[in-house]
Amino acid sequence: MHTVVVGTSGVTASDVLAVARDGARVELSEEAVAALAASREIVDALAAKPDPVYGVSTGFGALATRHISPDLRAQLQRNIVRSHAAGMGPRVEREVVRALMFLRLKTLCSGRTGVRPEVARTMADVLNAGITPVVHEYGSLGCSGDLAPLSHCALALMGEGEAEGPDGSVRPAGDLLAKHGIRPVELREKEGLALLNGTDGMLGMLVMALADLDLLYRSADVTAALSLEALLGTDKVLAPELHAIRPHPGQAASAANMLAVLEGSGLTGHHQDDAPRVQDAYSVRCAPQVAGAGRDTLAHARLVAERELAAAVDNPVVLADGRVESNGNFHGAPVAYVLDFLAIAVADLASVTERRTDRLLDKNRSHGLPPFLADDAGVDSGLMIAQYTQAALVGELKRLAVPASADSIPSSAMQEDHVSMGWSAARKLRTAVDGLTRVVAVELYAAARAVELREGLTPAPATRAVLKALREAGVGGPGPDRYLAPDLAAAETFVRDGRLVEAVERVTGPLR
Repeated sequence: MHTVVVGTSGVTASDVLAVARDGARVELSEEAVAALAASREIVDALAAKPDPVYGVSTGFGALATRHISPDLRAQLQRNIVRSHAAGMGPRVEREVVRALMFLRLKTLCSGRTGVRPEVARTMADVLNAGITPVVHEYGSLGCSGDLAPLSHCALALMGEGEAEGPDGSVRPAGDLLAKHGIRPVELREKEGLALLNGTDGMLGMLVMALADLDLLYRSADVTAALSLEALLGTDKVLAPELHAIRPHPGQAASAANMLAVLEGSGLTGHHQDDAPRVQDAYSVRCAPQVAGAGRDTLAHARLVAERELAAAVDNPVVLADGRVESNGNFHGAPVAYVLDFLAIAVADLASVTERRTDRLLDKNRSHGLPPFLADDAGVDSGLMIAQYTQAALVGELKRLAVPASADSIPSSAMQEDHVSMGWSAARKLRTAVDGLTRVVAVELYAAARAVELREGLTPAPATRAVLKALREAGVGGPGPDRYLAPDLAAAETFVRDGRLVEAVERVTGPLR
């Protein structure tokens, strides 16, 4: 099994995906263990002094003015975890919780938090045992970090609360730790707080969304090309020299992908014989501009994610010179903004995708295709309601594009008077990514049928590869009306697991 070694300088997106989705093992580097021990010595020294230090010998948030005596500090750390584990609602997905825990471990290993090495080792042991704390949908305002979600994870490290075992059953966390020979941690000064103060949940969801959207944007380039082909459109608008004079890299990449898919097509360019049509509609002609803008948004979000992956997010932090200082680095604004930005791009890509599907189904705009791509229009409804479903998804994606980060609800007796709502932005983006997958799948389904209905014209080799793979995946072709939901579900899976892009790349080579 692949092993990810966590050091002091952060982790990569591929590390997060390996642990969250593929169950990779986690190990601490010797450097990280040494940094943990060194920062703990600083915290222990401060704890022995009479002067109050936030998070070490004081209360938290609006209660930070109270000095806590040494005999109550272990109880203070336990209490912050128990009281902050106040989430409600459905369980969060296993991969999100594993990403959240791994990213918290990344910050612990930076040596900036002051926790003992055994706390970090226990977190790694829990991940390696396949134990996943139960984390709930609601409870994070994105400042100070993802408090409630991280608290549920910290609670499991203490042997309290509930967790899911590697077999998928939910049991008391203490029982699962005992079964795997893991001793619950007994928290000391600063450690409870250090386990809670981070943007790890929203960052983990951002990293996974970026991976999913990288595949989806390539998939959308493919389906846009298939629709252009089915509509007998021109590929001249995809010429590199046209995109070079508006030098957005995402636009150039999308156009290049579409051109690669369409190479050798016998369908493109036939609209020159259709007198009323001088040029293709925006949803076809401007496909690279819309998808390209989204790609450039992904690039910006990826830059923010890379910075966060290299960050040590906690409050207070142990600095290299030995100072322990309060700060605001746990605020989720940088991550929240790009999460919302991605949701906007997703909604717009879905919108232009649906417009192409609608064009394929409308006999007045499809240039010779049967109404709704039906076998016997009137007797058969064809793909009429598949487009309804796609339109409903697009409507939902537009609602999900409303920024969460534009909101703020003050908390903690006005001490935390401006919050990021980054967790909420991340949760709605996950829903949006799922929705976009389905929207792209409907266009694929419709465009594939439309291409097959262009009898006497030969599709591009890449298109033929897609059609072959699609039919082998159990997605039916043209014909009389049938139960469509299974076909659409199979098309969704075909897009989601990457088989659409794989089919194309076997012909074209890697897409951009």
